[in-house]
Amino acid sequence: MTRAYIVSACRSPVAPRGGALAHLSLPDLAAPVLSAALSRAGLTPAQVDEVICSTALGPGGNPARSIALAAGLSEHVAGLSIDRQCAGGLDALALARQMVLSGAADIVVAGGAESYSRQPLRYRTFADGRPAEAYTQAPFTPWPERDPDMAEAAAALGRSQGISRAAQDDWAVESHAKACAQPPTEAELVPLAGVSTDAFTRRLTPALCSRAKVLSGDITAANAAVAADAAAFCVVVSERVAADLALPTVELIAAATKGSRPEEPGLAPLVAIGEVFRQSGLEANDLHRAEIMEAYAVQAIACVTGAGIAPRIVNRGGGALARGHPIGASGAINAVRLWHELVARGSGIGLAGIAAAGGIGSAALMRL
Repeated sequence: MTRAYIVSACRSPVAPRGGALAHLSLPDLAAPVLSAALSRAGLTPAQVDEVICSTALGPGGNPARSIALAAGLSEHVAGLSIDRQCAGGLDALALARQMVLSGAADIVVAGGAESYSRQPLRYRTFADGRPAEAYTQAPFTPWPERDPDMAEAAAALGRSQGISRAAQDDWAVESHAKACAQPPTEAELVPLAGVSTDAFTRRLTPALCSRAKVLSGDITAANAAVAADAAAFCVVVSERVAADLALPTVELIAAATKGSRPEEPGLAPLVAIGEVFRQSGLEANDLHRAEIMEAYAVQAIACVTGAGIAPRIVNRGGGALARGHPIGASGAINAVRLWHELVARGSGIGLAGIAAAGGIGSAALMRL
């Protein structure tokens, strides 16, 4: 057995921090999505070997275990929680793939869940007795001078790559327009708390962009993704299990996570994308669909251009700028979107790519 397949993929709606999903705990947010992914694959909770869940903001403990129990999975499923910040949701799929390829598991549910609304308060303590200090962004390197604020890093990327604010705003406007024109289907979404669509998507205009609050340089509240709550999961199975299911079987053919310069986190996906192309023998011209993370418009533009991907195949249903950025779940949401894009097309090769703080990039290739 040398292949791993995604046979089901779904996600919750994405809601901005403090919005319609704010009252849900992480298990309440994630368990219904996990259960729906299994049900849509025609699999039962008792068949699952492992759950891998990414979460970047808390709440501590082992959220994957809590989510698995809340979803009614066997008590023998230990659950594996991972934190690779924004890349974690895609990395969960890479780990699931490795488990299946190694023979360690036949059925793994992998993805991510994040509640910005319910993140725990975090404090930094000191040995000399000073009062504890609250913080929101954890350090991503041991060197403060090489650990930039994310918005400042994005602004610096725009300057170094010559990507103007107008180009970034145009990308954001188009992201919302595509999301409005091609809203997620019932097959993709799992309604939660009475919410059945992405709450943030709107008809953004250049005029609105021009009035958006500046975060740093050319980075504004319009061309940067809003903090959000959401969950997304894929069911990854072995070749043996896939053969027994009358479902679209999208092969997860390659996955990679690579580090790059911490000062330029937005460019890190290019290293990972190059690695999955190397693993598979494929190149950008072979792609039919791509889901590239839009934490910032400038980051998406730089990665699409740098990887040589045709813009017309990228984020055809809009990206994170039109939905929001639930950190640990975002990579999994991109994977879910890519799976549905390939299934709707009926065949093809797709790429998912995402950057993470600290100069980390992840990518995955799928084939139907």
